Amino acid sequence: MTSEKNTTSKNYKDSGVDVQAGYDAVKLMKSHVARTKIPGVFSDLGGFGGMFELDSGLKNPILVSGTDGVGTKLKIAFELDKHDTVGIDCVAMCVNDVLCCGAKPLFFLDYIAVGKNFPEKVAAIVSGVAEGCVQSNCALIGGETAEMPGFYPVNEYDIAGFSVGVVEREKILNPENVKAGDLIIALPSSGVHSNGFSLVRKIFADKNLHEYVSEFGKTLGEELLTPTKIYVREVLPVISKIKSIAHITGGGFYENIPRALPKNLTAKIELSKIKTPVIFDLLMKTGKIELDEMFHVFNMGVGMILIASPDNADGILNAVKSSYLVGEIISSEGGIKLC
Repeated sequence: MTSEKNTTSKNYKDSGVDVQAGYDAVKLMKSHVARTKIPGVFSDLGGFGGMFELDSGLKNPILVSGTDGVGTKLKIAFELDKHDTVGIDCVAMCVNDVLCCGAKPLFFLDYIAVGKNFPEKVAAIVSGVAEGCVQSNCALIGGETAEMPGFYPVNEYDIAGFSVGVVEREKILNPENVKAGDLIIALPSSGVHSNGFSLVRKIFADKNLHEYVSEFGKTLGEELLTPTKIYVREVLPVISKIKSIAHITGGGFYENIPRALPKNLTAKIELSKIKTPVIFDLLMKTGKIELDEMFHVFNMGVGMILIASPDNADGILNAVKSSYLVGEIISSEGGIKLC
């Protein structure tokens, strides 16, 4: 006689959910998760909750959290059948936001929902999450994989996650500290990052993603899948010299830079100084998009901006080798001025 447990598992599998595949996926991802273990991790993968011990040396610790997903960039991953980098994007979108408060990322948790659980594919996704955590010096302490037949197509999935960081109360970055005359430092993006892909996909709808593009040195699809740059390791060592930070995500320059400023000040950005990668020129030309709209949607080659006093700017520029001056703060309402 078949036990109730086995019958239940068989019926569940017949409905489209393979419990064994879930177990297999966890086994495959454990080695990736192990790469992210840092001091403070207080639990192993597989429990009902991930635990992390705060540094007892902090006087007034403030926890900072950020959550995000990857968006329709995933459609590119589906078409190329490449799944080991989108996890980096998911981590990046969260830890870069946490960094804008001056916080050090501590840990990350992910949520992956699939139409069908292919253990190797899930493990590949998690390998990217783990790589993102390694790049941001934080731990992957838990997550969830949900098999949802009939809700997602068999070969598709979604991924989201959240990060928690910590900062001393008196060291929280406050946009109100920004003054006229402060300088704006640009940190280069690695490409389109993870925003604006509904427009990207519309523009390139008739393009072959597998076609090699000499300007990129890779295929169009590979260029678009370039993972979002994580800025934690570059920025944290100079965080004490920075007044405010803006992560350039959805909404481009116009939406994100004003969030790092007081209402009575404006960021004056010199367009001639921006180092814009070829992918944005191709998007603009192919889609016949006006330059102003490009700055409303994309990062245009600047993934993050740092605002600092003139006295501290040189120290930041010397420490963060890829950084460069792109503008200054002026006394004017409006938030941003491109000139």
